[in-house]
Amino acid sequence: MRIATYNVNGINGRLNNLLGWLKETEPNIVCLQELKAPDDKFPGAAIHAAGYGAVWHGQRSWNGVAILARDAQPVEIRRGLPGDHDDTQSRYIEAAVGGMIIGCLYLPNGNPAPGPKFDYKLRWFQRLTEQAEELLATGEPVVLAGDFNVMPTGLDVYAPERWVDDALFRPEVREAYYHLVAQGWTDALRALYPGERITRSGNTSAMRSAATQVSASIICCLARHCRSGSSRPAWTATCAVVSTRAIMYRPGSNLPKEGTHHRTEADVNGPDPVGRSPGASMPARPHQPLY
Repeated sequence: MRIATYNVNGINGRLNNLLGWLKETEPNIVCLQELKAPDDKFPGAAIHAAGYGAVWHGQRSWNGVAILARDAQPVEIRRGLPGDHDDTQSRYIEAAVGGMIIGCLYLPNGNPAPGPKFDYKLRWFQRLTEQAEELLATGEPVVLAGDFNVMPTGLDVYAPERWVDDALFRPEVREAYYHLVAQGWTDALRALYPGERITRSGNTSAMRSAATQVSASIICCLARHCRSGSSRPAWTATCAVVSTRAIMYRPGSNLPKEGTHHRTEADVNGPDPVGRSPGASMPARPHQPLY
């Protein structure tokens, strides 16, 4: 299983790029952010012709998220993050795909900080943390993937000293991310590449396995794993980092059998590649040295 997250930054303007990438890499599940298109302008027909079912939550000119599934139709669970009826920004969608719950998110940028946009970001982060806890309580395999707009540690940006006052790197945001992951999620990027620094040119193995080069690790594929009657951690899926990040969780009752999943350049099915116990791949707390 290969899961990718991709900030497309305007789906209609970059549709050919997206379709070409889908054809080349054939991910099983894709989470898209910044569609920048209302629901009726989403290119559903073109994506269907490429072999993908889709659900989406669009917005004119800004925001917008979507979940694609190869040779399958995602079943929408919710659109919009719970906790604020007055929030009209299209930043979260959740669907069931292939026996998993997939949450696709576009967390607010928050700049300039401090200020109202930063306050909104922190409130949104808290709502996400509460929703993540609810998802874990279901006991179902879960992936939260998207543009988290956070750099948890100094490894996640090419020049951390330049970002100290940025809303993506402020202590409050890194602390919020720490508390989210501490629920028991695994940051897939750091599970695969625990000590590599993101560079301006993308010249690391983590970025060479991505579809694009990035200068900051702000988009994420988060996963959670658990033990089930053995000492072998169970990992859910491959996460191809495409300028984004993800966290995952999968209970042990529905583990894939040997040989039934796709092999890719970032395959995390099977044992924890760095030998950690469940929940161990959390970022450093903000008060620790960052660079």
